[in-house]
Amino acid sequence: MTATMLDALDKVILAALVADGRLTQVELAERVPLSATAIARRIRALEERGVIEGYQARISRRALGLTMTVIVQISLKSQAEELLAAFEKAVTAAPSIVSCHLMSGEDDYILTVLANDLADFERIHKEQLSRLPGVARLRSSFALREVASRALPASSLLP
Repeated sequence: MTATMLDALDKVILAALVADGRLTQVELAERVPLSATAIARRIRALEERGVIEGYQARISRRALGLTMTVIVQISLKSQAEELLAAFEKAVTAAPSIVSCHLMSGEDDYILTVLANDLADFERIHKEQLSRLPGVARLRSSFALREVASRALPASSLLP
């Protein structure tokens, strides 16, 4: 899917939904020069094309006691396709890992892990991270403060 497949109205609808995913079609129609019915058709088409992948509530990590964010850099023993697949399968099953990126460069993967505190991260390290298949090296950095977090950069939705 390329950005050229989205017209200006699609981008305005998407920007509004990124800002507030609970907007009704009537509320969207007040912002976009289309009827609520036309908005509904466009949203359905965006969902069917995979542009809108889903909807979710953004819940405060602090409210759940997840006050520690840890960035974990991992290097694997090899780049064998079977090992990469096994590693990625294990990562998706690990409940404390909220994101994982295959990287170019020195590290093979970078993970984001959420924990309650240092003792909780030690447990996660023992029970989840150290058991991931093929890990040769694991380095952790503790985030001091989150400066920005967005679903998408606003500039990607400008018409």
